[in-house]
Amino acid sequence: MPPAGPGRRAVGLAELFTGFLTIGLRGFGGVLPWARRMAVEERGWLDDAECTSLLGLCQVLPGPNVVNFSIAVGSRFGGAAGAAASFAGLIAAPLAIVLLLGVLADRYGELPELAHPIGALGAASAGLVWATALRMVAAHRRSPPALLVVAAGFAAVGLAHWPLLPVVLALAVLSLVLQHGQRR
Repeated sequence: MPPAGPGRRAVGLAELFTGFLTIGLRGFGGVLPWARRMAVEERGWLDDAECTSLLGLCQVLPGPNVVNFSIAVGSRFGGAAGAAASFAGLIAAPLAIVLLLGVLADRYGELPELAHPIGALGAASAGLVWATALRMVAAHRRSPPALLVVAAGFAAVGLAHWPLLPVVLALAVLSLVLQHGQRR
């Protein structure tokens, strides 16, 4: 992705750290929706199309999507130092919270009153993932080729239960073919 273009402000290391720190604090367990909101809606670092493209790339790279996203955004605005600042901001709060929860679970983990709240958190996380998916699709609602790729991916993985890696590779080729066809 190209560096910040005309009309875009520079983003410093401290801002990258605090931006991704807020993501880690807000979305413990399901942060991708918060990453998009912070980068596009709140801070204006990326526009909707840039964010969708970057998230798409980060989803096919190995590793957690939001970690890939933090490193890509940080690198875009601050090189290796920006990538490190974004990554550190992203993991600082969850790491502290996990360590605290580990201590508490070791001491109180056998209490039956904790089973239902933990299940409810899983349902809330699934809802956030769906909301993000719908926003990403909405960014391409005027692009029939993009909607075709979305539908093919959903059908192949969501309905037919085909393995993700071959589907992603096939959809990447399909996307390139469709993009090349549009340029003609």
